[in-house]
Amino acid sequence: MKKNIDDFKMTLTDALELPLDIALDLPKITILGDRKIDIANHRGIIEYTEDLIRINSKIGIIKIHGNSMIIKNIFLEEINIDGNIEKIEIVG
Repeated sequence: MKKNIDDFKMTLTDALELPLDIALDLPKITILGDRKIDIANHRGIIEYTEDLIRINSKIGIIKIHGNSMIIKNIFLEEINIDGNIEKIEIVG
């Protein structure tokens, strides 16, 4: 049933030319080089250290590996991270 609803939402989103991140509540990840990441549509922070940040999202856990990482801002819908970014994983 959930698959049918997701398929319907996807079809409607395409027909109306709506942004996927807003219509389907998907995370939008913006990466600037290896120094900055902005994640919109998150569902909270699970773990936060200088070397690993894990963030919950609709599609799974977003794992950001690096060093000297800091969370610059946390808003209801967006997280801004600075530091030396080495790897990003999505574990669904």
